[in-house]
Amino acid sequence: MTEFKVRGQKLYLSPVMDLYNGEIVAYETSERPLFGLVGNMLKKALRRLSPGDQPLLHSDQGWQYQQPSYRRMLAERGLAQSMSRKANCLDNAAMESWFATLKTECFYLNRYDSIDQLQKAIGQFIHYYNHQRIRLKLKGLSPVQYRAQALAA
Repeated sequence: MTEFKVRGQKLYLSPVMDLYNGEIVAYETSERPLFGLVGNMLKKALRRLSPGDQPLLHSDQGWQYQQPSYRRMLAERGLAQSMSRKANCLDNAAMESWFATLKTECFYLNRYDSIDQLQKAIGQFIHYYNHQRIRLKLKGLSPVQYRAQALAA
């Protein structure tokens, strides 16, 4: 989860990244870091899974990820939970790096007058990142293109 500040207001973003290709497969935003933010994000991510998929879901040690209802949602789908060590951002480096990319390429380069404006920009950036932004690590393809190429092979 990461936090943005716009004109004295805060916006929180909770995304799920597929480490296979770096695609953001689900996300949720909220003006308050309540459990619903993470719960709704998880529901969106679970809907993307195919029957029988049981990926490992990694997070930091935020209180939202330690809630019994969150853990129950994971267990009901047979997903394993992984959490980074306390105060060790390196354990969650892929997500922290993506947050830096989002803030560098989207947030810091623009001036937002409202939370609504920022929410729209985040959605547009995530779509751009998944479908158009190429990555050398993915052989010059976007995350969605890379997955499609792998599935076609």
